[in-house]
Amino acid sequence: MLVTFKVYRYNPEVDDKPHYEKYELELKDDGVILDALNKIKWEIDGSLSYRRSCRHGICGSCAVKLNGKNVLACKTPIKEAVEMFGNELVIEPLSKNKNKVVKDLVVDKKDFWDKHDKVKPYLIAEIDEHPESENLIKPELVEILEEADYCIACGCCFYACGSISVNKDFLGPQALAKTYRFTSDVRDDAKKERLELVNELGSGIWDCVKCQACIEVCPKGVDPFIKITHLHNQAFEEGVAKRNVATKHAEGFVHSIKKHGILDEGMLVLYSESVKVVRHLPEAIAMFRKGKIKLPWQMPKSEKLGEIQKLIEISQTHELKD
Repeated sequence: MLVTFKVYRYNPEVDDKPHYEKYELELKDDGVILDALNKIKWEIDGSLSYRRSCRHGICGSCAVKLNGKNVLACKTPIKEAVEMFGNELVIEPLSKNKNKVVKDLVVDKKDFWDKHDKVKPYLIAEIDEHPESENLIKPELVEILEEADYCIACGCCFYACGSISVNKDFLGPQALAKTYRFTSDVRDDAKKERLELVNELGSGIWDCVKCQACIEVCPKGVDPFIKITHLHNQAFEEGVAKRNVATKHAEGFVHSIKKHGILDEGMLVLYSESVKVVRHLPEAIAMFRKGKIKLPWQMPKSEKLGEIQKLIEISQTHELKD
């Protein structure tokens, strides 16, 4: 299989700006992207820099951007990539910010690791320093983690996150999924402390814009987005959530669905922001003209409103506290 690789090259010590170099390779049908990078480095251009280690999708070192999508080079079949993107595959670093690129496909992940460390990604508990047996829990309690412990800290979700691209303070999907991994572990004694950390406006769970890019790029199926949603619920359940525009927005969803069976977008904003809603008046008028929002007496009801209300009653486990 003949494939052209267009590889991002940039050495800050000698290059004024990044550029791309093309390499035409004859590869086996069962190869992966990492095989191609190895072939380029070992047989064509030894100056190419990239990270790699385990080759088994465990260490997360070889994460790169393939035709705009963050992937693990060692777990991405070349044949599938060609079927999806065509015979020219573009390989880039997770971030093309010149201040982050160390060399070629290697990026400085300090921002990622700082946020990873901030959530204390380890069990906090009073345990015997010299235990005679393992600290085991029942399988059904492990299932509550929902595979959050599968995260390999590759950074794919972090560098694909829409919130981080505009808010450098946001902890990011990986750190928040890691938080859930421990807030849901019955052996951990720091649940409330962890929730208080990620409950902060500007950096925590309420600043996720729900773009769901983290779901698409996670190579281990962790689904950080649903973990963030679970953290929302835990914040309410533990009495950590504070009454502010973010939590009122979440509560407003419930009120709207419970009343109509569908979302009343206009009233949702009013409920969330109260008198401050006037600042959105121009947008509201434009949305009203296009039929995106309706006046209260115009709101339709779902045909299955009764069933929806029963589902809410069964599933709702908490009330927002002042």
